[in-house]
Amino acid sequence: MAIEEASYFVLEQDGKFEIRDYAAHVIAETLVQGGLEQAGKEAFQKLFRYISGDNRSRVKLAMTAPVGQRPAQGNWAVSFTMPASQGLETLPDPEDLKVVLRQVPARRMAAVRYSGFWDEKGYLRYKNELNAWIQAKGLAVAGEPVWARYNSPFTLWFLRRNEILVPVEG
Repeated sequence: MAIEEASYFVLEQDGKFEIRDYAAHVIAETLVQGGLEQAGKEAFQKLFRYISGDNRSRVKLAMTAPVGQRPAQGNWAVSFTMPASQGLETLPDPEDLKVVLRQVPARRMAAVRYSGFWDEKGYLRYKNELNAWIQAKGLAVAGEPVWARYNSPFTLWFLRRNEILVPVEG
């Protein structure tokens, strides 16, 4: 079964690197403390409960991709992309006050795709490679990197799609 993904248009491809334009979209997001890997696990449960009906309307929402994670205020902001058919006005309010719905404006992102484990080693390796590519291209970074994961935890590590996305000006 196909899972809906955040909508984007590829402007440029250079090997494993891309420049993409993302459409505006809504995310459900929560802030958690701790290390990169533990924060992702903890936040996933809160967000999964929200889309599973732990909301004021008791509505279940479809799982979408990616699950995003970015540094924020000394913590980690972890997010689920909401279905494109839903807007801030139509999504149910979360029961958990630590889950916040937020509109993400259209933006340009530099991206690198890789497969492998969901670990800090891979995150740092590919983030550094993408930052070097961004610098070599003369692009200006316009925000924090987002670690994007597209598969279920039951997907074999070598089949997983992971990405690092960095907002850039342009």
